[in-house]
Amino acid sequence: MTSMKPIYINGLGSVSPQDMANSSRFLSEVKRSQSNRLACIEPNYREFISPDILRRMGRLIKMGVASSRICLEDAGCMMPDAIITGTGLGCLEDTEKFLTTLVRNREELLTPTSFIQSTHNTVSAQIALLLKCHNYNFTYVHRGWSFESALIDSLIQLRNGQASTVLAGGMDELTNVSFAITQRLGHWRRKPVETLELLKSTDRGSIAGEGSAFFLLSSSQSPRSYAELAEVYTFNRKTSGKALQTILLDFLERSGIKPGDIDLAVCGINGDTSSARPYKELADNLKNAGIAAWKHLSGEYQTSSSFGLWMASMIMKHQLLPEVAVIRKSEERPFNTILLYNHYLDLNHSFILIRKP
Repeated sequence: MTSMKPIYINGLGSVSPQDMANSSRFLSEVKRSQSNRLACIEPNYREFISPDILRRMGRLIKMGVASSRICLEDAGCMMPDAIITGTGLGCLEDTEKFLTTLVRNREELLTPTSFIQSTHNTVSAQIALLLKCHNYNFTYVHRGWSFESALIDSLIQLRNGQASTVLAGGMDELTNVSFAITQRLGHWRRKPVETLELLKSTDRGSIAGEGSAFFLLSSSQSPRSYAELAEVYTFNRKTSGKALQTILLDFLERSGIKPGDIDLAVCGINGDTSSARPYKELADNLKNAGIAAWKHLSGEYQTSSSFGLWMASMIMKHQLLPEVAVIRKSEERPFNTILLYNHYLDLNHSFILIRKP
């Protein structure tokens, strides 16, 4: 393994189905409901965006701008060297508005606002406009890898010296139309379920979710640092037999650690029995590690791993694993190395490794 330049997570910001506007509160009051979908608890956007601009923004843009501002304030950085985001489906609400108007007006007399705001890079562009940031700006749309792709690009920018601070984020929104379509595909529970009991049930389907989470990544450690972002790895294949074990061991070897060094595995278990096998295989290969989960708190969506990384970073910072996230307890030990594993539809798999700074 070659030694690579350490990269640090120096700030967090999130808008999610849990109240996380204040990073000092770590899942102190968990939202629970009887439902098959979770909506974000949205902050007072006037605290982050002026009213004249706010009224023209779509919902995902508001969520992205607010969570990015929270992140920058948390890190004490007002001008990043790059803004890199990932989104699976982009600004769905504005896309639906544009297409509906297109059909109703027979492709005539169309206002451009919804079309302009329906593009996937609208969130990162709006953040840059408000900050007056003319630096590198990129949005990845890679389905279940969108957020991880943004992280990989961020690591490249920082390790190559092309940037010293990067604002990286992942976001997706849920609409009634998108929920109805994906429910017909069998992604969600047919009947409402107690969200905090989701992972204990044995039915098919998960609960739909949404959210936006941003991270200020830096090549310099600070007193604010939550964790060191050590490595990100993605792979695209159906895992069967010992395939996951081989990939995991190769990833850990390249990162210079052994399975026994992992103190906690934060997994994207979503309550769908058809997608549970890879997570069980991972747990079997990390026998000494604790196992935690996040999707019963955020719901399932293509960039939900951004919520997972937010939770893992908070666990590292506070050295506290909330009881609501525990799947399997381990022996009492500090959280020095945490592995985040997620897959989307058993096709887009990812490992994110963080260490204590």
